[in-house]
Amino acid sequence: MTGTEFRAGFVSFVGRPNVGKSTLTNALVGEKVAITSSKPQTTRRAIRGIVHQPTGQLVVVDTPGMHRPRTLLGERLNSVVQDTLADVDVIGFCVPAGERIGPGDKYINEQLDSFPRAKKVAIVTKIDAAPRPTVAEQLQAVSELRDWDAIIPISSLEGIQLDILARELIALMPVSAPLYPADAVTDEGLEARVAELIREAVLEGVQDELPHSIAVTVDDMVEREDSELMDIYANLFVERDSQKGIIIGHGGERLAEVGARARKQIEALLGRRVYLSLRVKVAKDWQRDPKQLGRLGF
Repeated sequence: MTGTEFRAGFVSFVGRPNVGKSTLTNALVGEKVAITSSKPQTTRRAIRGIVHQPTGQLVVVDTPGMHRPRTLLGERLNSVVQDTLADVDVIGFCVPAGERIGPGDKYINEQLDSFPRAKKVAIVTKIDAAPRPTVAEQLQAVSELRDWDAIIPISSLEGIQLDILARELIALMPVSAPLYPADAVTDEGLEARVAELIREAVLEGVQDELPHSIAVTVDDMVEREDSELMDIYANLFVERDSQKGIIIGHGGERLAEVGARARKQIEALLGRRVYLSLRVKVAKDWQRDPKQLGRLGF
């Protein structure tokens, strides 16, 4: 077997909330395929982003973060993570350079033993935001957790060492023909990507108790016959009437801001102008209701 054979396979990044998993996915793919937010548990599905390199192809599966669930939704998100990690070729364990390794990191590192099939890589993220001695200390601390197949410091925002990370990950993949066409960046459908961009716009600036309570569905995406516009009709679901009021805001001001933010991102994705209609609805305690979870796609 030569080192020049084409390789392709699946990698998933794990780590505490806000260690930069979705940002890293987008940076590697070179396009926004996963929404990002400072709120924990932003990612709710296994989203695949495809990275194309001359030597191979990486399918990055961005999953919800590992956590101790408090709702049926939380249990289902954990199942998504478990199912994904059981199937991937490589697991990348992400730890920010400037935050000491804590109980959450150690818990996740222990969970990795449940997935013996996957090779394990440690990724020290956000090195642009930490002094060099701190980065060096973190690399040493991470190296003591287990015998990693590789340890790589990176910055997704500054693009530091992403090429090295991609090369190292591809080297750990099985010899394989490409798994996706050369122009594919994700296998997410357009409606799903639009719904996620709307949810990202809602998450900006909401209170801590709200993010988990928000779900988005797209009813329709229709091209207008008489203009370049595309009409998009979407629903924002919350769990209580009081939350509905928070999302809409005084005189509908907050919902208008959400619509403007989302429309900008959606127009960039679709490459055309968009009319976006948002309706806020209450689905009482949907995170704990199996029927409503199913209706909302979980």
